[in-house]
Amino acid sequence: MSALPSYSWRLAPDGLATRRQLRALGLRPGGQDVVAQLERPRRRRGRLVAYLYRIDLARPVRPMTARRAEALAKANAARRWCPSCRRDAGYVIPAALGMCTPCAYPEEQRVA
Repeated sequence: MSALPSYSWRLAPDGLATRRQLRALGLRPGGQDVVAQLERPRRRRGRLVAYLYRIDLARPVRPMTARRAEALAKANAARRWCPSCRRDAGYVIPAALGMCTPCAYPEEQRVA
């Protein structure tokens, strides 16, 4: 397996794009392999890497159907449901807590 060509930040050749750039163009990688990478140096941590794909091989984004939208709405609603108090928290419950904030920190709620 050969190493990927690396480019400095903002110096990638034309015809290559990151996933986000493809999405902004209404495209997706469509199963193609990564062809290069961008590297951005950071002071305190390792380099930030973004993978590049060929724009000419990218495919259009699949359209959102009514059933996909319904499934997405159900999945997002499930992320707001607290398993402890069985109520809609009104926000996406943090995975680290696994429950809404009042259930996770009941002593702080009594003081306030």
